[in-house]
Order: sequence, then C-alpha cells, then structure tokens
Amino acid sequence: MTGSTTVRTATPADVAVIAALEAEAFPLDPWSAYLIDEGVAGRVPTVTVVVAEHDASFAGYAVVSVVDVDAELQRIAVPVPLRRAGVATALLGGVHAVAARGGASRLLLEVREDNTPARLFYERHGFGELGRRARYYRDGTTAVVLARPVTMVP
Repeated sequence: MTGSTTVRTATPADVAVIAALEAEAFPLDPWSAYLIDEGVAGRVPTVTVVVAEHDASFAGYAVVSVVDVDAELQRIAVPVPLRRAGVATALLGGVHAVAARGGASRLLLEVREDNTPARLFYERHGFGELGRRARYYRDGTTAVVLARPVTMVP
C-alpha cells in the first residue's frame, strides 16, 4: 500500500463508518452506534476515539480509555483490505500518544488467547503478558491481558 496514513481524533461525522466497521470486526459483541457516538462526543470522560485515514479515506479506528496511570486499548479495527499495511501500527501510535498526554504510565489491552496474529502484532510493539482471564469472551475463550509502558515517544 502506497500513500500516507494519518491518525486524528474522531468527529461525529465518523460515527457511522466506525459503527459499520465495529459490526464487521466484532460480530459477536459489537458496540452500538449510540455508544460510539457517546465516546466520540466526549460524553464518556475517560474515552478517546481515534481514526486512521489513508490518503484521506477512512482506514480504521481505535478506542482508548485513560484513568489515572492506566490506559486501556478497548477497541482497534482495520478493514480487511487494509490489514498488514501499517494502519494498525499508526492507530497504536495514536493511542500511545493519547495515553501519554493523559498521564498514563502503562497501556493495557485484552486479546483472545486464540488470536495469534494479534498477539504477535502486540508483542512486536512491546506488549508483554500481564495475566489471563479464563472464559472471558462470550464463546468461552480466555483473554490474555497485555501491557506495555507508556513513554513520551511511541
């Protein structure tokens, strides 16, 4: 993929496309457009939604919550045609920047134990296993809790 990818804070105009990708990426438990709109509008004080654009077109989103010294990556999704093209890395950088500005010292996330590609992606980006949550997901799959330090430069 050629061109450039940028990350910015989501706006109300992004809610519909984020909700559509949310339903595609998380079919068993998608967040509603209402919930996404609440986060984008700033009505959930700890939440920031960021959007990736590739050549000025929507390329994915991420949701991060910052509370005290912890930031949590709650969602990250990239459309299938744009995966493995650096978009998720750009989004992770945007999330890291939000966490740093919010004063967090670590970034946490949960990933399905059976999602090897995602686990390898996070490992490449400095995340290490913090713990496990048995039967965490609706289908009984264990969640692996990962963490990495937050620094000023991702």
